[in-house]
Amino acid sequence: MAKKKTAEERRRRAAEMRAQRLKEERRKKVLTVTGISVAAALVLGLLAFAIVMEIRSRNISGVEEYTVGSYVHVDTGQSVDYEQSPPVGGDHWPSWQNCGVYQEPVTTEFAVHSLEHGAVWITYEPGLAQGEVDALTSMYSPGDYLLISPFEGEMDAPIVASSWGRQVTAETTDDQNLTRFTQRYERGTDVPEPGASCSGAVAETAAEVEEVLAGGEQVEGGEMTDESAEDSEGSENAEDTEGSEGSEDSEGSEDTGTDEE
Repeated sequence: MAKKKTAEERRRRAAEMRAQRLKEERRKKVLTVTGISVAAALVLGLLAFAIVMEIRSRNISGVEEYTVGSYVHVDTGQSVDYEQSPPVGGDHWPSWQNCGVYQEPVTTEFAVHSLEHGAVWITYEPGLAQGEVDALTSMYSPGDYLLISPFEGEMDAPIVASSWGRQVTAETTDDQNLTRFTQRYERGTDVPEPGASCSGAVAETAAEVEEVLAGGEQVEGGEMTDESAEDSEGSENAEDTEGSEGSEDSEGSEDTGTDEE
């Protein structure tokens, strides 16, 4: 009788242990599924947040867009009357203004050529507080397609950022639209000459350029260091530089042919 009771007790305990084990397994499954659901919800939430932030970062309020009509090269020294101030494109001089930070105004016709290459031109009132000027200066890093300079013409705000065909104004450097505009349109691809150089040309300020022109000299940019820019500018150089080496070579070939004849 005692043996029978002991066997039944063992079976009962075994059944209880199996039931407890099944209960634990179900609980673990529930926790696992819940954990996965929470993790998935967290990932989706982070993804949604990232998408919202990306949309917000691309949402630039107050951007004015313009259609740029003519944008041919005119003779260096020939003044161009632009529709916007500062301009967002138009006719310009054969050389371009090197991207960088200038403490004095630069020549507008050179700066417009920089816009044609995909640069963003940030202009500010000459009387802007030094702290604001320093903040603008800090936006530039070597190699950037940013041109930062004071502007003596009319502007709708203390700070104006211009790219080819677009413009946004800012009262202070704290305006996020200024940063977003710069990040979005620097090295723009929807410009007449995307990828062309923003260095190796004119480094002089407007006053220095005027002095050179007044002396009857020509303002000539240095050699371009960007090979891709050299390739993209090849046709432009051939069109805009009279008496270029290519022309001289072709004339030399004709002379040689004449001599042979």
